[in-house]
Amino acid sequence: MVLEKLKEKNTTIALIGASNDKNKYGNKIYRDLRNKGYHVIPINPKEELIEGDKAYRSIEDMEILPDIANFVVPPSIAMKIAKHIAELGIKYLWFQPGSESEELEDWLKSTNEIKYLINSCIMVETK
Repeated sequence: MVLEKLKEKNTTIALIGASNDKNKYGNKIYRDLRNKGYHVIPINPKEELIEGDKAYRSIEDMEILPDIANFVVPPSIAMKIAKHIAELGIKYLWFQPGSESEELEDWLKSTNEIKYLINSCIMVETK
C-alpha cells in the first residue's frame, strides 16, 4: 500500500503540481514534506525552481524515477499524467483531495498493478 511505501527509508516522492505560490497546496505540501525530512521532488512544467530547489518539467526529466507520485493538479491533468507514468513503471500514486475524478477512480480500480490513495492528504497522513 502507498502508506507503507511512504514509511520506507529513502522513498522519493514526486510532487506533481508543486508551486511557488504560497497560497496553493502545491507549495504548502512541498514545504511540509521537505520540512518533515522527506525526499520530495517538485514537478511543474512552468517553473525552474520551487522554493529554491530544482524543479522538473515532467517525471521523465528526473534522473531516477520516484517511488511515489503525489498529485496536486486538476482531475483532467491527474488522469492524463497518471496513465502516462504508470506506463513508465511508477506503481504508487497518491491523489490529493481535488485531483481525483470518477473517471480516474474507475481506471485505478481496473488495474491491479497500481497502488493508490484517493482523497487523502499527505500532510495529514505524515503528521
